[in-house]
Amino acid sequence: MFEYMNMIHGGIYVEDLQQFKADFFKALAHPLRIRILELLVDGKKNVNEIQSCLEKEGSAVSQQLSVLRGKNIVYGTKEGKKVYYSLSDPMIGELLGVTKEIFNNHLINTITRLEEMTINEDNEEDM
Repeated sequence: MFEYMNMIHGGIYVEDLQQFKADFFKALAHPLRIRILELLVDGKKNVNEIQSCLEKEGSAVSQQLSVLRGKNIVYGTKEGKKVYYSLSDPMIGELLGVTKEIFNNHLINTITRLEEMTINEDNEEDM
């Protein structure tokens, strides 16, 4: 009975899903990788195009692409002598958009708290 408590639909274990999420977010946990993904949201690009847009050296870009490929977040297709990289799932773009919204909400909350603190300090000075 205990073994079924950790199962979700389709026989996938909760621990498997949690491990996938941890590995996925770990693969995203680098600013250059995020920038690469943001570029690929607009469509496929080759390494030279990515390097040019990011103004980074080829080795740095290749290293980060390798991590993203290793976690199946991006994939490459060879066209002639060039390899073009694309997002493996369009929902990655949606995730980046949601993350931007969370960041904006965080900023709004921080600004609101600072304004409240300023108002409270002004009120204390008036007393």
